[in-house]
Amino acid sequence: MDQQLRSLLQEHAKLSVDVASLNDDTDLFSVGLSSFSTVRLMLSIENAFDIEFPDHLLTRQTFESIASIRNVVTELLSMKVADGIGV
Repeated sequence: MDQQLRSLLQEHAKLSVDVASLNDDTDLFSVGLSSFSTVRLMLSIENAFDIEFPDHLLTRQTFESIASIRNVVTELLSMKVADGIGV
């Protein structure tokens, strides 16, 4: 999952640094993630993982770092499996 998230970040986030150089806890907004890029990234993640971000997760904290994105995607995938969707 981490590599896929990093690939999506590289393609859609338009960061000022190479995504490969980032730690999992690097503040993505400090390296150039904008609100527009966040929307592009969110849509690409939804498509790649066949999930949907609920409104309450559309926050700066959700997209603050690779670790926070991974945690939310993992949670959404778990909820999807628990609900019997895609099983």
